[in-house]
Amino acid sequence: MCDDFTKEQEEAAIRRMRLSRRDFAALSGAAAVAACAPGEVIPAASQTSAANSSALERMFLTEESNVSFPTSDGTMDAFFVHPHSNTMRKKSPAVILWPDIAGLRESYQIMARKLAAQGYAVLAVNQYYRDAKAPVLGSFMEWRTDAGRAKLRPMIDQLSSDAVMRDAKAAVAFLDAQSAVDTARGIGSNGYCMGGPFTVYSAYASPDRIKAAASFHGGGLVREDGQSPHKLLANTQASYLFAIAQNDDAKAPDDKLELRKAADAADRPAEIEVYAANHGWCTLDSPVYDQAEADRAWNRMLALFEGL
Repeated sequence: MCDDFTKEQEEAAIRRMRLSRRDFAALSGAAAVAACAPGEVIPAASQTSAANSSALERMFLTEESNVSFPTSDGTMDAFFVHPHSNTMRKKSPAVILWPDIAGLRESYQIMARKLAAQGYAVLAVNQYYRDAKAPVLGSFMEWRTDAGRAKLRPMIDQLSSDAVMRDAKAAVAFLDAQSAVDTARGIGSNGYCMGGPFTVYSAYASPDRIKAAASFHGGGLVREDGQSPHKLLANTQASYLFAIAQNDDAKAPDDKLELRKAADAADRPAEIEVYAANHGWCTLDSPVYDQAEADRAWNRMLALFEGL
């Protein structure tokens, strides 16, 4: 996940745009703040007015807040957004959103808002809460700097599969205690890059509640150890979407086959597809963000979550 080979695509994107890496990092952060949602394009001349209009629209469509809740390892902070009580007078199915390796930041808040506007109560979590509150990094490109890597490495080391499972259980407990959440329906989970396998860990940790899991350019889904996500599917009750990046597939072409075998053996519904885009294509502030393929993956996730 976010391996060095992906950096080659990032460098190519930067060269095409004739930007320095420092300038690109700054632009990525600005674009995430200005964007309304994945798939929407705002002309430069109207960015300010469109952003203000989008903010006003969200104020009436959704409610959002920064929240915190206890876990076995401390207190997790997160971003919680759900349909506005004045707009949708009913409870909503919940979704746990696991960000990529750069952590919870503005780009993932934007993605959470978009999903909430579709009728879901979305909890975008800070997987690095054991060390710092979000945002730990401001953009994906900060992860590519020496300082960003040095800052995150000790935090990443704490995220064992067991630790993520404990966090998932705590997130489920938080959601089930919220008045905006329909506890009669299952909970979904979506994750990006590092967060891809976390969706499976969530389904394994709370099989009675997590009923759908969507992994986008997820890393480490097929491994040799006993807690490899593909080996856990049989002990879950979820349906799955595994959206695989074309360069991840090129590096490990057998992974999709092993996922298919594991899902079939576990009798778990699973849509497994290699997308015509590179690792990171679904994340707004990624240099390889691909709008068309991100929209297509997003719509497949919505179809999956309809079954909650």
